[in-house]
Amino acid sequence: MNSSRLEKLLQFMEKEPDEPFNIYAVATEYRNSNITQSKKYFDLLLNHHPDYLPTYYHAALLYQELEEIQKAKDIYEKGIALARSQNNPLALRELQSAYNEMLFDD
Repeated sequence: MNSSRLEKLLQFMEKEPDEPFNIYAVATEYRNSNITQSKKYFDLLLNHHPDYLPTYYHAALLYQELEEIQKAKDIYEKGIALARSQNNPLALRELQSAYNEMLFDD
């Protein structure tokens, strides 16, 4: 984690707390250094910005790595439904592929 980058991202989030990209950027920046903080921000996105499609892939992977498989499945399924409703074939393929891989490994 680059602490100066994280500081800047937190400042952006402070200035625009309702901008989902800022929250997403903070969640992904924390991903490798503080999984608890990363999870907190991904959960914030899932609960307060459910239409922000990029969240679903990374949040589901995080829960999968935490071995919270049912939660990961739920997130993948919601993301797949959202990708369909937003007519986003690339995100749909990525989510379906990751979901299928998780099911196969499970």
